[in-house]
Amino acid sequence: MPARSLGDLTVSAIGLGSMTITQVAGYDVERGRRTVHAALDAGVTLFDTADSYGPTDEYGVNERALSDALRSWPGPTDDVVVITKGGHTRHGDNWWIDGSAEHLRRACQDSIVRLGLDPLPLYQHHRPDPFRPYEESMVALRALVDDGLARRVGISNANPDQIRVARSIIGDALVSVQNQYSPGFRSSEPEVVLCGEIGLAFLSWSPLGGMRAAKDLGSQFAAFTEVALAHAVSVQQVAIAWQLQRWPHVIPIPGASRPESVRDSIRAVDLVLDHRELALLDAPIVGVD
Repeated sequence: MPARSLGDLTVSAIGLGSMTITQVAGYDVERGRRTVHAALDAGVTLFDTADSYGPTDEYGVNERALSDALRSWPGPTDDVVVITKGGHTRHGDNWWIDGSAEHLRRACQDSIVRLGLDPLPLYQHHRPDPFRPYEESMVALRALVDDGLARRVGISNANPDQIRVARSIIGDALVSVQNQYSPGFRSSEPEVVLCGEIGLAFLSWSPLGGMRAAKDLGSQFAAFTEVALAHAVSVQQVAIAWQLQRWPHVIPIPGASRPESVRDSIRAVDLVLDHRELALLDAPIVGVD
């Protein structure tokens, strides 16, 4: 597995977004464990979770499931990096945001207990609070580092101005930005470019455009289908390889709820796209954000 930089850490070039191992009601605990183990077997060392990932409004369901799966793997996990997020609240299917210092500190402390990681290797602010100055949340994030609760912090779903604000307040302890980015969602390219310029890793969530879009990726995006057929690989592999070869600081974190999905995504690291193919995939797509 090729590696990429995440601040002072070195992690696998592709991570695993673990949300989907518990997000669907009636999820299969054992299948989720096999999915995490398949990622570890393939050399994945970066796993993303959050306290609010469900499927219920009970906090920490996904964190506990991921932690249990990691502990039950028979191999060494010394180089595994688990990153989690706080700032979202949930009441059933209703999601809301709390970017207050009190909430972020309490959420961080609870994640430390559930994951058994003290301090957390990387703690992320899940989403800007629309009713609170962004600076307030960033000061709270910096305090988590200063007080030894997290070694590093990241932000998620942030625009370029917010990235600059976060960097000015947090400094070098800020190592990453996690935004949505995929063939069908390209409006985060300004954030991708800015991260490259200031030395931050960009973690692309939903790099396949979501589960439903991933199934339709070939029909929606003819260029990706063409390249996939030429290499006899899945369009999902092409979508991930496209990101990896465009940007050296991007780390896709595709979600998966089945071992087969993990193995397919990981094979993207071996797919080499030539200049013509990259130009074809880079071309604007009508109707894409």
